[in-house]
Amino acid sequence: MTKISVLLVDDHAVVREGYKSYLSLSEKIGTIYEVDSGESACQHYMQQPADVVVMDLSMPGMGGLECIRRLISREPRCKILVFSIHNELIYATRAIKSGAKGYICKSSVPETLVEAVCSIAQGQTYIDAPMAQQLAVNMITEQNDESKIKLLSPREFDVFCLLANGNSPREVAENLHLSYKTVCNHSTTIKEKLAVKTIAEFTLMATRQGLIEPDKLGD
Repeated sequence: MTKISVLLVDDHAVVREGYKSYLSLSEKIGTIYEVDSGESACQHYMQQPADVVVMDLSMPGMGGLECIRRLISREPRCKILVFSIHNELIYATRAIKSGAKGYICKSSVPETLVEAVCSIAQGQTYIDAPMAQQLAVNMITEQNDESKIKLLSPREFDVFCLLANGNSPREVAENLHLSYKTVCNHSTTIKEKLAVKTIAEFTLMATRQGLIEPDKLGD
């Protein structure tokens, strides 16, 4: 049986050593490489690919999400498991959308890491059970959001995006060369079509659809 090769990407040497020690106990896992940054991960993978890349998100320099995007753009078959302290759903959502095949939290029991690595090596996806349930609900919500946003005209969509990004109606009017009254009318129509009442709900919906990048996510 061919053993699984793993590339550990984490900026803390002690943390990497702990994961390496635990992974090495599995008979299914063979060579374990390790690097301390996203930049090094990209360089190492191009020179010495691993079956599974275990990636932290919060690292100095290139963050985990950017590293995932770069690896996938260079090698779409790259299998990446995010192993992060972040248990917020938005991090898992962005990681999966960036191309990761799995997401588990560092608070998970140790056995979960080995199980996730083996599953992803076999071409499966692996997400912590509690987070997987949240993601499923979130995907349904996103689909509902998308169907509503498609009801907007091109001009309404422009107004929606600008308002969701924190621009005032007057700023939107100036940006799009519209009258203040026209922007307010568009805003009212948009709220009716999207079934929302506040600009905060605009922002939440836009974020779920990837129209707004969460600040410094994964950096």
